[in-house]
Amino acid sequence: MEIGSSPETILKLAQGFMECRIFQTAAELNLFTILDQTPLSAAEVADRISGDARALAVLLDALVAMGLLVKIGQTYECKGDVAGMLSAHAPQSILPMVLHMASLWKRWSRLTDIVKGRGASDDEFDFTRDADELKSFIGAMHSIGAPMAKRIVKAANPGASRALLDVGGGSGTYTIAFLRAVPGMRATLFDLPDVIEMARERLKNEGLLDRVTLVPGSFYLQEFPDSHDLALISAIIHSNSIEENLELYRKVFRALRPGGRILIRDYVMSPDRTWPRDGTVFAINMLVGTTGGGTYTYDEIETGLRQAGFEKIRLLKQGENMDAIVEAFKP
Repeated sequence: MEIGSSPETILKLAQGFMECRIFQTAAELNLFTILDQTPLSAAEVADRISGDARALAVLLDALVAMGLLVKIGQTYECKGDVAGMLSAHAPQSILPMVLHMASLWKRWSRLTDIVKGRGASDDEFDFTRDADELKSFIGAMHSIGAPMAKRIVKAANPGASRALLDVGGGSGTYTIAFLRAVPGMRATLFDLPDVIEMARERLKNEGLLDRVTLVPGSFYLQEFPDSHDLALISAIIHSNSIEENLELYRKVFRALRPGGRILIRDYVMSPDRTWPRDGTVFAINMLVGTTGGGTYTYDEIETGLRQAGFEKIRLLKQGENMDAIVEAFKP
């Protein structure tokens, strides 16, 4: 995809960070939630956040110009679709995902140093260090995963599967989608202890807790419970090196019954690694945030699965938005 060759186009690319930073600061200050109930002046908002009224007025005016707020007289308000997406009060809010993106700002600012070989892995993603960041991350994963989950389950066609292992299953987004699609299915959700408690709450609210076994642990350290006929590794392999993924595939292999199937949802890159575009950008996200993570080609994924003992490996679904699926079977 060409971006054009005019100076204006190139300079627009260079200054794209400016509106991004305005938006992220607004999210970090929770302005979309504060302004979704009643119009407030800059001074009134400043009182709520213990901020500077003059600086806040400049920020709020920019948000109006960007179409994210409405200004009437000297008051500001967050309304309509924007409030439905960005207010913490909204049931389908994507605010957690925006906050997660804001948390990446400092890491991405180190990209030049990392490419020059300075400090590539001294600030690796570790959401367990900060309870609020972990909650935002898991909330973000649910925000983007929930709309996609039904499509992934449909493409996977779980059929006669009755025992799902959801590895690193977060708060249960994909477990819920599979259980809804297959009434006779039970699931084991494996994730970190703090995340398991988030899953417990969500599954209880969904009325599905009695069909799920919640297992706390680290997939880097523990084995998985066995006797499953379907295993899902959703949006995980990009965080790992090739070697770490091989060990993960082997653990899943041991947890499956003969004939059991593994599904891997992630980016699957073209052989030259330049498509999908979002996958190339996400590879940078892994470069600045992990020791050995990245986005992988089908051949790399297929090789690891075969080395782990799987067969009948194929690309079940291609996708541009981390929605590709690779499947394989245990003999």
